[in-house]
Amino acid sequence: MMRTSPLLDVRLSADYRGRPNVLNHAEFQIDPGEVVGLVGESGSGKSTIALAILRLLEFRGGIARGEIRFGERNLVKLSEREMRGIRGREIGLVLQSPLSSLNPAMRIGDQVFESWHAHRQSYSKRYCLSDALELLKTVSLPADAAFLNRYPRQLSVGQAQRVLIAMSIVHRPLLLIADEPTSALDAVTQSEVLQLFSRLSRQLEMSILYISHDLLSVASICSRVAILREGQIVEFGSTGAIFREPRHSYTRGLIGSIPTIPARQPTHPFPTGATFSSIRPSPPP
Repeated sequence: MMRTSPLLDVRLSADYRGRPNVLNHAEFQIDPGEVVGLVGESGSGKSTIALAILRLLEFRGGIARGEIRFGERNLVKLSEREMRGIRGREIGLVLQSPLSSLNPAMRIGDQVFESWHAHRQSYSKRYCLSDALELLKTVSLPADAAFLNRYPRQLSVGQAQRVLIAMSIVHRPLLLIADEPTSALDAVTQSEVLQLFSRLSRQLEMSILYISHDLLSVASICSRVAILREGQIVEFGSTGAIFREPRHSYTRGLIGSIPTIPARQPTHPFPTGATFSSIRPSPPP
């Protein structure tokens, strides 16, 4: 079967002022509707790639070189005005600190409406809030006016992250960049949010770049994974193949560092050879 053209094709180098080669020919692709993981340790350049795709790197003092092809367009060459039409509308973003990403002085409904209004000023607030309620259902949050009237301080971290996800998919983007979206969550909520990303990708036919330092979370939802080390993609391929036969020593080290629970022999409360029916309480004296 023929492979479709990539939705996103990254061939990128980047510098910061006084720090050249933060990224050095980092290359990977994402197909339409595909979830791809980007894994690396802190300082490897993961967030720099996210900022470069959104053309926000220059606001952090960085310069991107090379190509970031999004469909037929090279994002590196677009003007800031053209990028404003892409950010949020065609490429969404979810960050890792939900409570600090939301405005503490604004109600949840107003913040979701702002996300809508940024690209669709012609729609009424009533229509936007009606769609917001549907989005809340989609991300498994209470779909009622009482929830929209809450402030971020009245939400759990998991609820706040789901609100951010809802805001990021308001315009049903083609690509969602999720930058360490589960690092602030407990294990149970993390698992639920990972399942949510997987479901949203299928329902909305949306590609996701899932950025993380956690190989296990990447393995649970990503069909392919790019391993980033010191600004270079040292390995890129199917998640199963990389876990089974990692080619690069850095990848082998990452996989080897995954904690495992040693197998334990089952313990029996009864003496060897005894069955439950043969154990009877001693008669009273």
